Amino acid sequence: MNFDELKLFLDEKFEEYNHHRFIETDPIQIPHQFTSKEDIEIIGFLIATIAWGNRKSILKSSEKVVNYLEGEPYNFILNHTENDLKKIERCVHRTFNSEDLIYFIKSLQNIYKNRGGLEKIFSTHKDESNTFYAIERFRKVFFEILPLQRTQKHVSSPLKNSSSKRINMYLRWMVRKDNKGVDFGLWQSISPSQLMCPLDIHSGNTARTLKLLNRNQNDWKSVVELTNNLKKFDKDDPVKYDYSLFGLGVFENFVNKFK
Repeated sequence: MNFDELKLFLDEKFEEYNHHRFIETDPIQIPHQFTSKEDIEIIGFLIATIAWGNRKSILKSSEKVVNYLEGEPYNFILNHTENDLKKIERCVHRTFNSEDLIYFIKSLQNIYKNRGGLEKIFSTHKDESNTFYAIERFRKVFFEILPLQRTQKHVSSPLKNSSSKRINMYLRWMVRKDNKGVDFGLWQSISPSQLMCPLDIHSGNTARTLKLLNRNQNDWKSVVELTNNLKKFDKDDPVKYDYSLFGLGVFENFVNKFK
């Protein structure tokens, strides 16, 4: 496909998958159960953190997290007691366990009581072309309270060349805004043009098939390459094409059609 054909193809797939029915099978359905900004951004962050592996398993674990927070994420973060934390069972989701979730809860309490909330911590500077430094600044704040070594692996670092897929997905949820009602568009402190495309095995393989990505690794360098190529199609909202790449990879088995 030439440039115009590829843009048309990606735009069509974006319209197809950026649809309310997408919510029904995606972890984003969990924060859609809430209405207040703080509830959505807190539970969204926790659910994005455990969004790896089998999707049914993710959703099952997500409901467990909601129950641990007693259905009121913001209130629980601010007002939980040590006895509340003792109710959290050992396994939360795969390698993310009670020790990790308890640290997340305590760190989020620090962020909301002393640091102005998640949006403020993740905010970008106008001269920053992407969220690289915003994520690193967030990690520094997130682990400022007695950081647990084992828990740090659950908040990825682009400085260490991680693709930071789950954080980029979370930021897409919070920042992108259109009339489709999938992403929330709650945050004004990051421009959609600064977002980076969530990159996993599905979107990565689809992007390589479409010649949008040359690197074989799914790392931060590949995220930059892919996002820069997507900006050629829409410089103001490049990560909208995450819907196209992910949908083609997961729902249409697109890559195997070219083998």
